[in-house]
Amino acid sequence: MNRVRACVLVGLAVAGWAALGSGTRATTNARTTADEPHYLMTALSLASDLDLDVADERARGAYRDFHEVGLPTQEAIQRDGSRVSPHNPLLPALLAVPVAGLGWLGAKLALAAVAGALAGLTLFVAEARLGVPRRLAVPIVLAAGGSAPLAVYATQVYPEIVAALAVVTALAIVTTPAARRSHAVALVAAVSVLPWLSVKYAPVAAALGLVALIRWPARRVVLATAAGVSGIVFAVAHLRWYGGLTPYAVGHHFADGQLDVMGEPAYGGRAARVVGLFVDRDFGIAIWQPMWLLAVPAFATLVRRDRHRALVLGVPALAGWLNASFVALTMHGWWFPGRQVVVVLPCLVLAIASFARHVSIPAWVWWFAAGLGGSISAWLAVQVYVTDTRLITTFADLTHPWWVVVRSVLPDLRADRPIDGFKLLMWTVALAAVVVRPTPRRSNPSRAPVGLVAPEPASPESSVPQPFARANVDLEGATP
Repeated sequence: MNRVRACVLVGLAVAGWAALGSGTRATTNARTTADEPHYLMTALSLASDLDLDVADERARGAYRDFHEVGLPTQEAIQRDGSRVSPHNPLLPALLAVPVAGLGWLGAKLALAAVAGALAGLTLFVAEARLGVPRRLAVPIVLAAGGSAPLAVYATQVYPEIVAALAVVTALAIVTTPAARRSHAVALVAAVSVLPWLSVKYAPVAAALGLVALIRWPARRVVLATAAGVSGIVFAVAHLRWYGGLTPYAVGHHFADGQLDVMGEPAYGGRAARVVGLFVDRDFGIAIWQPMWLLAVPAFATLVRRDRHRALVLGVPALAGWLNASFVALTMHGWWFPGRQVVVVLPCLVLAIASFARHVSIPAWVWWFAAGLGGSISAWLAVQVYVTDTRLITTFADLTHPWWVVVRSVLPDLRADRPIDGFKLLMWTVALAAVVVRPTPRRSNPSRAPVGLVAPEPASPESSVPQPFARANVDLEGATP
């Protein structure tokens, strides 16, 4: 099977799997909740009126189809009587046509298709750019795409899954073997998608831009020019539509300043999220797919053995993770777990895939991880469909045996109990031990290939080019 066909099949499998959960209810009184109905209402406005003003949609109760009870107000009334939702416009613009055709279900199915594209492109980057054998790349990508949080945010009306696709698109471009001027422009275009989806993605966009500047020194002028034009367009449009550089300027709950969205950062307390985003018993991602924990040894290995991959995958991943830890208002929000880190989960998937190429873990282990994560997601969807469990308010009532057993050894960061502090400390020590554990180096680094191990011989099933050929620039200035 050729590479394109494999990527398409994986993408279709993930999209179909995600679409099965499109009908799950968020709460007892609403099919969608929190920011979801506001995105949908703006999409309806764009579809019917070609503007962002949702005053008429709110007046006629256009949201009742996907939010049966009264919808809380987020928009401040403008001088001309208009109401603009305090959210960036790209997601509603992308969903306008699906919403006009099939309503809320059209939006969810469109996002499931985006999840499929994300999985297919992630497989392509893993195999074609990073040299990961397909027998490892396929189950790892399926394990990620078929498990929460990616499988859930594939049908949640948030910009998360689209942002993740933008990130993996940028990674596919920045790892291209030969960087041309067109690649630099395409990279800026992919990165520019992120702030148009949500300003909270700006740190990840900046990190990807930094990676491109380091890897493509000959294209710095093109990168800077394209980024400057993109920034001007963003600023002018947002000032025109929202009266500020962020959509928060039109939100009534940000009257004291647009930075109110971050709250009053207590950096000492928020530091617990660095590990908690992995292992919190309710809002961590490891309980939904234990494979995510391997991202820690994977990045530690990349830093020691392959500075190119550590740069390309690690810098945006670190930017997103620190943003979720220290800038986001909370990790325990009115949403499904993992929301704040979905944007950089493709970086973790690719790091784990690169790690899998190095360690001696048989392929069946990755297939087991895919089956476990998929079974948890399926169990959750079925439980929401057939019982009074709801995806946002009562997901912790999940009865999957893995969830019930493992949850008992994970800390609850919302509880002020010594036992939870002890559990968090133990997990922190365990992950730190993995990071500091010495890793043997190559005996002859000067002749080592760019990847973690020497490229495997090409076969009819999967030809693997030398990763990062020609375009790489060593951090110390030497070309590989």
